[in-house]
Amino acid sequence: MKKALQNSISVVMALLVMFSTLSFTVDKHFCGSVLVDSAVLSKAKTCGMEMSSSKDEMKDSCCSNEKVAVHGQDELKNSFQTFDLNQQLFFTAFTFSYLNLFESLPKQVVPFKDYIPPLLVKDIPVFHETFLI
Repeated sequence: MKKALQNSISVVMALLVMFSTLSFTVDKHFCGSVLVDSAVLSKAKTCGMEMSSSKDEMKDSCCSNEKVAVHGQDELKNSFQTFDLNQQLFFTAFTFSYLNLFESLPKQVVPFKDYIPPLLVKDIPVFHETFLI
């Protein structure tokens, strides 16, 4: 059970690192205000109206392309100095209080731990006929 839990947590953490560093682009082609095609990781198909290369005709064209780039995290190793002062104070206070939660109690020394009690030869209260009422 413990091994399966550890393996599943490892897989989840690996997927988290993979998706946090993933980068991709979304390309969209609009004809007027209508979305004609959108494509991920490739070029979007055009609507069939060819865009000319001259600048004057390009201004009058109704077609437009839009490219959205989603950038993943490039640097995975953050240093403590990149945090601002409030984040550093919170991090140190949280770490200090969390580690002090697990501070153990002082070890109690029992001097007679290794000795067994003596065997009862007689029942002393019955022998002396003293009873608490």
